[in-house]
Amino acid sequence: FVALKLSSTRRYTADDAWCFDRGLGLFAGLNVLPKAAWFTSYSHRVTRAMNRSFLKALHAIWNQAGLLSDTTNLDFTAVPYFGDDSHLENHWSGSRGRGLASVLAVLAADPDSGIITYGDTTVRHKNKSQVVLEFLDFYTENGNAEIKYLVFDSRFTTYENLARLDPYVKFLTIRRRGARIVEELDTLPTSAWRNIRVADASGKGRTLRVHDSTIAPRGYGKNLRQIAITGHGKIKPALLITNDTEQPIEYLVRKDARRWLVEKGISEQIEFFHLNRLSSSMVIKVDFDLTMSILAHNLLRVFAMDLEGYSHHTARTLFDKFLNNAGSVSIGDKHIEINLKKKRNLPALLTAMKPFENEKIRILGNRTLHFSGETRS
Repeated sequence: FVALKLSSTRRYTADDAWCFDRGLGLFAGLNVLPKAAWFTSYSHRVTRAMNRSFLKALHAIWNQAGLLSDTTNLDFTAVPYFGDDSHLENHWSGSRGRGLASVLAVLAADPDSGIITYGDTTVRHKNKSQVVLEFLDFYTENGNAEIKYLVFDSRFTTYENLARLDPYVKFLTIRRRGARIVEELDTLPTSAWRNIRVADASGKGRTLRVHDSTIAPRGYGKNLRQIAITGHGKIKPALLITNDTEQPIEYLVRKDARRWLVEKGISEQIEFFHLNRLSSSMVIKVDFDLTMSILAHNLLRVFAMDLEGYSHHTARTLFDKFLNNAGSVSIGDKHIEINLKKKRNLPALLTAMKPFENEKIRILGNRTLHFSGETRS
């Protein structure tokens, strides 16, 4: 499954050409990959509990490797299905601008490394607001108490659930801005606002006007900090609310601005890993597909960290520049020689693989892998 994900195969039932690819077979410790019937029957037998346990084991690996910060960004995405959708709920699809019969999935990503730590497609309307609590349970079950911040969009949960989060973690989210709130902000004197400078993606920075205040929302039970922001390109001010009363405004605004990274991860899941091309309306099969997409996404992110100057590139770019190549494979008793055809980015790939030449691969009979470049293109 991971081999097909990393090779950007649209659907494993669409084309059996990958059955004859020795490179994909070698990746999985086989001669070639199984045919489509095996993939279909296997994914039927995987449960949500198995996927969750797998994600927990992966989470421990990323954490031990120092790839996770103290912040997690959460977001929903609707995965549409265009077949028999009688049992599926309607969810809003931002890319299409309308509600569609779909599977609602949640993803959690680390804003520093881009590693996706959690995914779940079993979200329904009735338990949507509980997802943030379920994620916190998932995180603490792993024996990890280092998480300090949860960052998510508006409508992600309720004020009652924010109150339940308050004793355990800091949160930063968007407040829905009603007409009355906007009117109150418009009546504030100029002296109530101040200018701050926040770095943007270009490195030049942007000047924003902010107003720091305290609110007492119904259902929360106590006060929350509210930060109103203007000068960000929108007509109406953005409203951040948080239970962190100590950090400076600049710090909180920068942290919220990085929320786009999880949205970027979702767009990669949809585009490169074909998350929106569901072959089944069975939620458990979609959940397994998402779990494999998360693993493939994270493998590419770790791979990119070893490539000088490519750590910020998308999965599609990494595939086109480094993975989508041909060559010859020679399997010996102790070594496997892989000669790749000439390509502009091949020297960078060979340099990245050099430290792993003496590492024995268990699923390949404890053989080592040696990569080299062909003299032909």
